[in-house]
Amino acid sequence: MSLHNDLTPNTLRSAFGRFPSGIAALCAVIDGKPQGIVASSFTVGVSLEPPLVMFAVQNTSRTWPVVRQAGRIGVSVLGTEHDGVCRQIASKNGDRFAGLSLHRTDQDALFLNDAALWLDCSVHQEFPAGDHQVVLLEVHGLTTHDGAHEPLVFHDSAFRRLEQPVFV
Repeated sequence: MSLHNDLTPNTLRSAFGRFPSGIAALCAVIDGKPQGIVASSFTVGVSLEPPLVMFAVQNTSRTWPVVRQAGRIGVSVLGTEHDGVCRQIASKNGDRFAGLSLHRTDQDALFLNDAALWLDCSVHQEFPAGDHQVVLLEVHGLTTHDGAHEPLVFHDSAFRRLEQPVFV
């Protein structure tokens, strides 16, 4: 098998889709209104001291400049019940938080209930990366919900669930 040099955006998007990832909603209350973005580029374990996670956001995003103003950002790693929620928050029209079950902290971080993981974060640093920005977030608190919710996985442009392990 040989490599080819077709590095057009559609080809890259398709190729990058071969790598499964979790999906995170990054949300906060800004000026009394919920705001948020969805990222499939979210990565944990960037650093343990200080605790850092990261994601990439397109330079053309209109929502990130609003969300990044928040002192605290609630990162919800989406659970299996959230496949429709992902599209709703990523929508460009309507009330993107209508009907969602949310938890708001005293510092206005906003979390989705039934998420696999919550991380209470603040912007640590941002770096230009081509047509995106790489954003490092510092983690100030977390909850795993005692493993009550399985994560939603994005692979090959589709939402998927992890197969339950078989113990012998």
